[in-house]
Amino acid sequence: MFRRHFLQNLAVGSSVASFSLFTFANSPGPSATQPTRIKVGQIGTRHAHASGQIRTLRALSGLYDFVGYVEPDEARYRQIAETAPYRGAKRLTEKELFSTPGLQVIAVETEVCDLLSTAQRCIDAGFHIHLDKPAGESLKQLEKLHRTAEEKSLTIQMGYMFRYNPAFQFLFRAVRDGWLGNLFEVHGVMSKKVPEARRRQLARYAGGSMFELGCHLIDPLFHLLGVPENVVSYNRQTIKGDPLFDNMLAVFEYPRATATIRSSVVEVDGGRRRQFTVCGTKGTIEIKPLEPAALTLTLEKPMGDFKAGTQTVVLPKSEGRYHGCWRDFAQVIHGKKQLPFTHQHDLAVQKAVLTASGLRKWNDD
Repeated sequence: MFRRHFLQNLAVGSSVASFSLFTFANSPGPSATQPTRIKVGQIGTRHAHASGQIRTLRALSGLYDFVGYVEPDEARYRQIAETAPYRGAKRLTEKELFSTPGLQVIAVETEVCDLLSTAQRCIDAGFHIHLDKPAGESLKQLEKLHRTAEEKSLTIQMGYMFRYNPAFQFLFRAVRDGWLGNLFEVHGVMSKKVPEARRRQLARYAGGSMFELGCHLIDPLFHLLGVPENVVSYNRQTIKGDPLFDNMLAVFEYPRATATIRSSVVEVDGGRRRQFTVCGTKGTIEIKPLEPAALTLTLEKPMGDFKAGTQTVVLPKSEGRYHGCWRDFAQVIHGKKQLPFTHQHDLAVQKAVLTASGLRKWNDD
């Protein structure tokens, strides 16, 4: 069973995290009393989130001193150097970045196949990292990365953007406070349609659309229900002769609940139907779409400021897709809080991502 194998093989820490629910309050903006700005750099520009991360870091100039980015490929550099996120930012070699006086944090935004090797070099060199998702194809490498980070008291922040999405924050708080009762069903969809060139890129990874997209919803599922007893994947290729698994479903089995996560890269206007629904014995929360988030709350009895029945919840406006994670990270770096995601949590999520993607040889190099 998935849970037993996970518990037996857990390599970091002495026990499995409790997977308690977290609430995330955005850190305050810059002020006269705020600590010195954190020096941060970025390695890689090819990850799908790379430009968004660098744009956010440069926008949060009251918190971060962005020193530059590493892009070793000359053709790629010419392609992106004058685009809005990168224009005016300093291009560095990895050696120059690592040698920057006072550097504390590195955002790892390479192609997925290079994420873990790059992250390991950063951790070995003594830097905290923001590691984008999914965390590579080798659980063995990821376990080594987390062991090293724990030994060096360094933080790894995963790039799961919905952790700081206002709708998911509301959901986590409502479940923590018992509004929904005992959870018995979770259903998530994370899809889109990609062009042929992107299909060829994704086909490099055996995990298909679940590996690329579904991972975003496996992370909040684990916040809510923890490690499942079993994970079963149903992976399909919709185009004959095309190697990409572009239509995928994973079922997560719990003692008193089931969860389904779907992902595809063939759904027309798939962003419109991206959703995350959580059902409990006392109520239901539906987030649809995920961005910009819209949340419907159904309650058996009044809870907090909300009445019994079904209602739309007015959410605070999101500052930006990545702003919440970087504001939270600043608090961690300044020693004002601990990151609310443990090494154990991130390892459990990644093992589930690999399993749901049909990649069962978790510890292969």
